[in-house]
Amino acid sequence: MDREMLRRQWLHEEEIAHIRGWDFSHIKGRYTEEEALPWDYAAVIRKYLLPSMRILDLDTGGGEFLLSLCHPYALTAATENYPPNIALCRDTLSPLGIDFRPADAEKALPFDSAFFDMVINRHGSFHPGEIARVLKPGGYFITQQVGAENDRELVQLLLGDLTLPFPGQYPDKISARFWQAGFQILRVEECFRPIRFYDVGALVWFARIIQWEFPGFSVDASLDRLFHAQQILDQGGVLSANTHRILLAAQKEG
Repeated sequence: MDREMLRRQWLHEEEIAHIRGWDFSHIKGRYTEEEALPWDYAAVIRKYLLPSMRILDLDTGGGEFLLSLCHPYALTAATENYPPNIALCRDTLSPLGIDFRPADAEKALPFDSAFFDMVINRHGSFHPGEIARVLKPGGYFITQQVGAENDRELVQLLLGDLTLPFPGQYPDKISARFWQAGFQILRVEECFRPIRFYDVGALVWFARIIQWEFPGFSVDASLDRLFHAQQILDQGGVLSANTHRILLAAQKEG
């Protein structure tokens, strides 16, 4: 193992770890993530979504998933809080006639009360009270969330036993928050699926991108742990962990 060569490679991955939208093509072929969930998030949305409905996508990322729904643009709105994605949404969503507004989904939303028929949210933040406010009576909230234990084995490998950054991300806790905000829970599910890395450099890039899961991670601060990860990879050919996903469909009482 040429440690100095590996360190230089990992430092390069750390330096170029930037993302626009939700594009992981840089590490394509260097990792795999099992995306065959026991539900189809888009299908769950379409079960309740009618062409005449007004829909809001919170924390839309680059708008990729929202556009895949092919909902009428004039009835579609979106928010995003990450500055690079805000610029991307302004370039891609606004010209289509989608009502895009920069906003923190955990705070007050810049929309009128009882305005939307459906609010959706894929892997983003949310405020149950604000969602209840902007939804019409009988309106739907449908979300696919990242669970509290997502990528936990990888975090432990690189940083040790840290406190869970989002301890409320369990099905029962999320459901309770929406029940308290005046929603009927229609469906809630949870699953774990494998994620595998075949290149420590790809894991470095990944950890720098997802800073909220790997707080304070850097190559030099975790160098001994990275060398240990390389030994595991050399011996077994893979670094394995699990993703954690949650589905919730709820309806505002009215």
